[in-house]
Amino acid sequence: MMDRMERYNKAADALLAIEAEMRLQGLWASTPPSAKALSSVMPFMYDTLQLQEWLQFVFLPRTRAVIEAGGVLPGNCHIHPLAEHEFSKREMDHGTLLDLIRQMDNVLNLP
Repeated sequence: MMDRMERYNKAADALLAIEAEMRLQGLWASTPPSAKALSSVMPFMYDTLQLQEWLQFVFLPRTRAVIEAGGVLPGNCHIHPLAEHEFSKREMDHGTLLDLIRQMDNVLNLP
């Protein structure tokens, strides 16, 4: 069983890798979405944000904040299936990003 610090470290590493890959793929925005778009209550804010926006402006910063505060990481995380569906619609090499998202799911789903 992975201890808390090891889990934090693996999650932090995955966050950095996801960010780096999103930047490499040109999926990193320089301008945040509007406050209205960020106020959605739908899962993944799918009604107001694209998946990469949700990752950049919601998931990554919130998960970093939990790690920095020593809080409880989210569990039952299944971002990969949605990412696979969304990124398959695009003309891009999304394999590495999907692998990184799967790794993050795996870290967050540990007991």
